[in-house]
Amino acid sequence: MTLDDLPTPCLVLDLGILKRNLARMAAAVARHPGLTLRPHMKTAKSLAVAELAAPGKGPITVSTVAEARYFAGGGFSDQILAVGITPAKLDRIAALNAQGADVKVITDDAEVASAIAAHPGPLRALVEVDCGEGRGGVAPDSALLVEIAARLGARCAGIMTHAGHSYAERSIAGVEQVAEAEHKGALRAAERLRAAGIKVEVVSLGSSPTALHGKDMSGITDVRAGVYMFGDLFQAQIGTHGMEDIAVTVLAAVTGRKPERNAVLVDAGAIALSKDRSTEKAPKDYGFGLMLDIDGRPSFGDAIVLRTHQEHGEVRGEAPLPFDRLPIGALVRIAPNHTCLTVAQHDRYHVVDGAREVIAVWDRVNGW
Repeated sequence: MTLDDLPTPCLVLDLGILKRNLARMAAAVARHPGLTLRPHMKTAKSLAVAELAAPGKGPITVSTVAEARYFAGGGFSDQILAVGITPAKLDRIAALNAQGADVKVITDDAEVASAIAAHPGPLRALVEVDCGEGRGGVAPDSALLVEIAARLGARCAGIMTHAGHSYAERSIAGVEQVAEAEHKGALRAAERLRAAGIKVEVVSLGSSPTALHGKDMSGITDVRAGVYMFGDLFQAQIGTHGMEDIAVTVLAAVTGRKPERNAVLVDAGAIALSKDRSTEKAPKDYGFGLMLDIDGRPSFGDAIVLRTHQEHGEVRGEAPLPFDRLPIGALVRIAPNHTCLTVAQHDRYHVVDGAREVIAVWDRVNGW
């Protein structure tokens, strides 16, 4: 089977690029003695990818209960569920742990901490710390930090934080500064809990940019990162990887030709590509994706998906498009603007390795 045999739209995953991206992150983490890479599987959502990203069924990060169940079923027992937990989900997590998993939940709420402590099943939790992102978490110097940990009692496993604001940086130096602030915030939170007599086993931080470029990880137990595996047009512009390191693309077919506006229509629209606009504020705005040829090469210049409808994508070229090479039915590949959201609607990866032959089909888990 080759790419020519696949229904469109669908996901194409280049194994060689994936392995290269994984090796880059593994090398970055290996610079720091004692630091463990805990890959975030929220993007890939695939056991086959996890086997490569966390060899030997190593520790991973997930974002939904469905992911936790799926990966635990595949032998990945050591997990952090890195989205604030609600009491209604505790039964399901405790059931997984009772079967041999070690899924640690997170919270930044004192009442939820009390619910975790009171639950009859096996549960452990991390206190979520805000190191500057301004999403979830409590400040490292907040009185609430110690209160939450105290309410968790023996079920407090430590702290975690996420430097998602590293995505706003446009230079390696800027990412390094965010990484240092993340590092200091995590250490400060852990120190305060230990001073209060609370055991801190886990001090977890991470985003792909800070995991790659953080200079000091002393005192940190593990680093979480996920988008580095696949890459996308946004991450390529903030120094996470190069344009040649985007491992996942969407295979699409030309369904319309509009020479009068130098455009083609493809059968990958908002559902297949997502409507995320991550690159809107980046140096280069790639709309909803960049059209490549069937071999994943930028043969059409900056041919950008400028408009999407549910099942239609409109690609316009900044230079004249070669319509003779883009007949109806011609196959192209769309590099994603934000790979995490692009892959979310699909149920499998068609795996290639630098060529058109499909060497494997890997499933993925969706839902919550």
